Amino acid sequence: MHRVRRPEPGVGCAGRGIITSINLLEQLGAYEEEEHLDYVFYDVLGDVVCGGFAMPIRDGKAEEIYIVCSGEMMAMYAANNICKGIVKYADTGGVRLGGIICNSRKVDQEKEMIEELCRQLGTQMIHFMPRENQVQRAEINRKTVIDYSPEHAQADEYRALAKKIDQNDMFVIPKPIEINTLEKLLIEFGISN
Repeated sequence: MHRVRRPEPGVGCAGRGIITSINLLEQLGAYEEEEHLDYVFYDVLGDVVCGGFAMPIRDGKAEEIYIVCSGEMMAMYAANNICKGIVKYADTGGVRLGGIICNSRKVDQEKEMIEELCRQLGTQMIHFMPRENQVQRAEINRKTVIDYSPEHAQADEYRALAKKIDQNDMFVIPKPIEINTLEKLLIEFGISN
């Protein structure tokens, strides 16, 4: 397992860190056919206004994108922006959206709101991940939930998500929505002044 050192906060560029990570994976042969890898995952911060964040899409290193989102406005705004980035590179790179993973923040009507966002984007909510403190317990012990407590119900949620991604056959070019449409969606689901 190789770890890439991230740029220092306030000094470096996170987009540059992504570029460095991709380059290291190439040097280690992660993209060579003889490696017979089924999956290579990138966990990338959620906005594509920085060109570095879009690098896996732009350079054809990403085939399927799964957006992690909650029912909070800024998370939904970022998800919509990522969809704009997917549209931008869909023809040249062949990248497609596999769906949205709702990482619950216990927002009112969150599941229904994200399902509606997905409908408007032309995609699916591939999984609703409930909010559970076991995630923080595992993180403070520098482990995944499956490593830290494989018998816990939250570990089963991650197994279910992995199975859904493995069996997914819905890959789309999303249809990003306008900001006023996103605001209307939030108001319709109970977020108001």
